[in-house]
Amino acid sequence: MAHILMLSSAPDVEPLPALELLSHTVEVVVAAPATLVAAPTTDLIMVDATINLAAAKGLCSVLNSSGITVPLFVVVTDGGLAAVNHQWHIDDFLVSGAGPAEVDARIRLALARRESESSASKIRASGIVIDEASYSAKARDRSLDLTFKEFELLRFLASHPSHVFTREQLLSEVWGYDYFGGTRTVDVHVRRLRAKLGDLESLIGTVRNVGYCFNIAEETEKAPVADSSTGSTADLAPQSIAV
Repeated sequence: MAHILMLSSAPDVEPLPALELLSHTVEVVVAAPATLVAAPTTDLIMVDATINLAAAKGLCSVLNSSGITVPLFVVVTDGGLAAVNHQWHIDDFLVSGAGPAEVDARIRLALARRESESSASKIRASGIVIDEASYSAKARDRSLDLTFKEFELLRFLASHPSHVFTREQLLSEVWGYDYFGGTRTVDVHVRRLRAKLGDLESLIGTVRNVGYCFNIAEETEKAPVADSSTGSTADLAPQSIAV
């Protein structure tokens, strides 16, 4: 069941009657700047274009400029279909007379597509989740407060697990060819990034005299085995090299 926000210039008129027959939660608000600012969190936005096509197109433009991350639909009449094109920048449209089955199918497909796109823009590795679309990162569900360069450094290293990069390579890939600072800045950013990763700081590994890499954490530890000479147990899991 989805939460749908319907933006309409005539909130007392139902532009898509089939929605009333479905289990989705629909909240209708006036399509005005003031209401958009205070609009609640939603899974999908529908713009009522059954009354004023020009105003609806303009509203779609405003919504896209605001960086919405949910699917955007327009509801149009049969006659209004001729005016809808790629310039509207919408995910889909619905004709006002569409039946419940069609409406529900289009909503489900749009939400599934957006979820798939969102997952594709995320990097997941060793307890770290990096969302490239929103420039945010989490460590074991804890949000990381990273600067832009710290985020870019973490993203680049996590995108190439176990690959060792020299400081010069990291300067080129993360800071760009036009950066004139020394390699010392890489060390400074790595130190700050490790501090923010907390107990996951060892994910950023150092290879002496070479550079840095993103370590892949062991998902499970090997079971300890008894030492035949002493009767004690010894952990045979690989030990990390001290940095």
